Amino acid sequence: MRYEIKGEPMPVALVYLEGGESVMCQKGAMSWMTPNMKMATGTGGIGKAFSKMFSGESMFQNTYTSEGGPGMIAFASSVPGSIIPFDIGQGDMIVQKGGYLASEPSVEFSVAFQKKLGAGFFGGEGFIMQRLHGKGIALVEIDGYVVEYDLQAGQQMLIDTGYLAAMTGTCSMDIQTVKGVGNVLFGGEGLFNTVVTGPGKIYLQTMPISQLAGAVASVIPRS
Repeated sequence: MRYEIKGEPMPVALVYLEGGESVMCQKGAMSWMTPNMKMATGTGGIGKAFSKMFSGESMFQNTYTSEGGPGMIAFASSVPGSIIPFDIGQGDMIVQKGGYLASEPSVEFSVAFQKKLGAGFFGGEGFIMQRLHGKGIALVEIDGYVVEYDLQAGQQMLIDTGYLAAMTGTCSMDIQTVKGVGNVLFGGEGLFNTVVTGPGKIYLQTMPISQLAGAVASVIPRS
């Protein structure tokens, strides 16, 4: 599978397949394609279906196969942002729910839970994420501009919930309560932050879709 990513701030991933090659994607992700691409819809099994559902993805996935020769299929981003390719064969990746766009069929899915379930239930977007493992290239959608950090062993980053887009599977993640009643009531930062501990790489996004939706809603006139 070859690919190229074009455009800012609304990028599109163009995937080029040889005859007989396939690409897997989230339900409804296809934007345009050559006529020789054949679609097949499935769940990948009950276990995978529920894993995808809990991590914010559709239970169904589409697989497109190029028939009779080379083909092309495009996957456009749904919000202004970035599309990042990850080589899952180099190690597991944990990505935000709803972030998966497309991949080679050899990429597999499972749910990545927080260690502290009690805190996680109140931690919002950072609680349930999606683990990508197996082999192959996965294309992940990130909201806004992406900022990358390499964390050393034991090094931490404190992140406002929702801004963590992805991290390598070697990182660990936890939820931390914001300290101080005044900070919680008047600080405007919510009750929880996400703490990521290295070693590993993290990918932060500058405009989570929840923040974008809030900003748009604040300027819509109310009747």
